[in-house]
This record gives sequence, C-alpha cells and structure tokens, in this order.
Amino acid sequence: MRFALTSCSSLWISYARHVASVLLVGAVLSGCSLWGGSSKPVPADLGPNVPVLGVNHVWTARIGSIAGLPLDMHVSGHVVTLASADGVVVALDARSGADLWRTALGEPLSAGVGSDGKWTAVVSRSNALVVMESGRELWRQPLQTQTFTAPLVAGNRIFVLSADRSVSAYDAMTGRRLWIQSRPGEPLVLRQSGVLLAVGDTLVVGLSGRLVGFNPDNGSVRWEAPLASARGTNDVERLVELVGRVSRVGDSVCARSFQATVGCVNTSRGTVAWTQLAAGSDGIHGDGELVFGSESNGSMIAWRRADGTRAWTSDRLKFRKLTAPLLLGRSVVVGDDAGLVHLLSRNDGSPLNRLTTDASGIAAAPVVAADTLVAVTRNGGIYGFRPD
Repeated sequence: MRFALTSCSSLWISYARHVASVLLVGAVLSGCSLWGGSSKPVPADLGPNVPVLGVNHVWTARIGSIAGLPLDMHVSGHVVTLASADGVVVALDARSGADLWRTALGEPLSAGVGSDGKWTAVVSRSNALVVMESGRELWRQPLQTQTFTAPLVAGNRIFVLSADRSVSAYDAMTGRRLWIQSRPGEPLVLRQSGVLLAVGDTLVVGLSGRLVGFNPDNGSVRWEAPLASARGTNDVERLVELVGRVSRVGDSVCARSFQATVGCVNTSRGTVAWTQLAAGSDGIHGDGELVFGSESNGSMIAWRRADGTRAWTSDRLKFRKLTAPLLLGRSVVVGDDAGLVHLLSRNDGSPLNRLTTDASGIAAAPVVAADTLVAVTRNGGIYGFRPD
C-alpha cells in the first residue's frame, strides 16, 4: 500500500519518558548558540537593498502569536494551513490571503500543523492529538508524552512523533490507535520540530541521529541509517537529534542533525549516501543538484547533493538568526530574527532582494503556494509575496 505526502528552535529541552521540561540557563542550545564573551555578536551589515529579483507584497493576514510554538506551515495546492500558540488554526487561500476556514480550539498548542488537504492535525500542550476536517473538530486522543513535531497526515492515517521518541499511528476517520513503537534513546530531546515524512510506502522518522524507515501499516522497522553519532560526555553534548525541514528528491532524503552533521540517505535501500560536519540547528532544503542550510552563526552553505562537497559559503547574513531555508526557483529564501525575508542566489548566495514584515522575527521556514511566497512572524503576521 502506497501513501503520499503532499507537500524552528527554542531554548527548551524536554526529558524523554519523564514529560518534564528543563530550561537551560546560560548556555543556549539553539540557533542563538553561545558565541563567547558577555555581549551578543553584531549581525552582519546588510547594506542597501538592491532588488535584482522583483517581488511584490500582495496581501497580509493575521493569526495569534506564534511565540513558543515550533510551527510547520502546511501547503496543499493553493491552501496554506497554520496555527497560533494559543490554539487558533486557519486555512488560507494563498492567492488572496483570505480565510477558507478558521477554528479556535481554546487551548495552547505544542505542535502543528499537519494536513493532507482533507484532515488537519495539531497537538495541544495537554498532550492531546486533535484532528479537524474543514475546521470542524472530529476527534482527539490523549498522547503519552509531549509532542513538538507536527503530525503527519498521509494514507488516511495520522502519524505522531513524540518527545519520548515513540512513533504512533491513528486512523484519520475514527481516531483509533493502530500501533505504537517506542525505543530508548538519549535522555534529552529538542523542543523543536523533528523529522517525520512519507516516502513511497515507507514512513521515514528522525530518531536521535538516525533516519529510520517504518512500515506504516504495523510500525515494524525496515531500515536505519545513521547521520550522526552521539559525542561528548554529558547529555547536552550527546544531543544529535534530527531537525526539520528536510530536502526530499525521489528516494533521496537529506536532513540535519542538530549541531553535528548534514547528510543524505537513499530511502529505497536505507543506506547513507554521505554526511558532512555542520554546526547548524535548523532544517535544510534543496533540489537534485544542491542542498542549502545555515550554520548557527548565520553562515549560509550550499552542499552538492551527489557527494556532500561544498558548492559555496556566504557570510552575508552572519549572526542574523535564520530560519530553515526554502529553495524557490533561482532563490534560496530565509527569514531572520529582525523580520526580514532574504532572497539569495542559489548559485553563489549573493542577495537578490530583501522583504520586510512587522519586525517581530520570522517564526517558521517560509513556504510557497500558488506562486506566492508566504512568511509568518512571531507576532502572528502572515505575509504573501509574489514575483513581478
């Protein structure tokens, strides 16, 4: 049976299997890593914006604050679905920015949004999986522990990756749990979105530093491919969690291991194609030729997908706290902590344009739907941009 997938970091860490959260004071483990010294590094000077590529702001919409929610925006055709931290879920028409539906669940969320265009799934902070159809709640099921990764909706099922590294599957219509698989792992996990996607008839999940292929019908493991190994002597140093977003081209899935590596896996064979050391904390994106990502210091890197060698490196956005990128035509698109959306050349990282929002910071990796680039800010501003 085949199932298809239609197609971020906080300072919190969650203890797996204990459903407790620990705030790390002093040493920061996300994209704003400790740079050394007592003062923050100065972001790179951007200089004047010279729009090589013409892009227009075409609409603005609003939702509640995104702060604290590891948000994944979901795209299905011309529809973009997203959620706010306080539990408002909305589906927008990317052509106009108008609501197709909007629902207030009345409770804060810890993960969202997953959708296949019919069913939409989020996870509440009270550890409930909530599934909606056209904005109407269908059912909810309690989960064993916290969840920070958006559920995957595929093949009439809902798949959940929880903070204790358990993976579970539910019938999308009824909410009946179909199976659950648990495994021990490192005692700490990141409170940010992990890796959960469908590739052909395999459910591909990031567990610690590995991509794991599951049979979606029963949860049995088909293969495991290590992208990073735990290192160091304490739990923090050994953290090698895989983080979203990922770059998928056919059977090739490339992903980032937190502050450790970037690598690609052949999912038809379950084998590692290559890995390269990389000190980033957010996901990657790319195509059949190149894979793009940023280091925690804001340096942008392009790796060749075939072998992982570097095609180019750019420091133009250094120390600007970047989102995961989006490859869009000739541009690599990233948002920053000042609320700017940068369009960089895929060939060498040179600037093509710079777009402004409400300056509260870009909250999630940008997406594209109906020829419209969509970015969302921490204050809940949703911005649609379109090329000239």
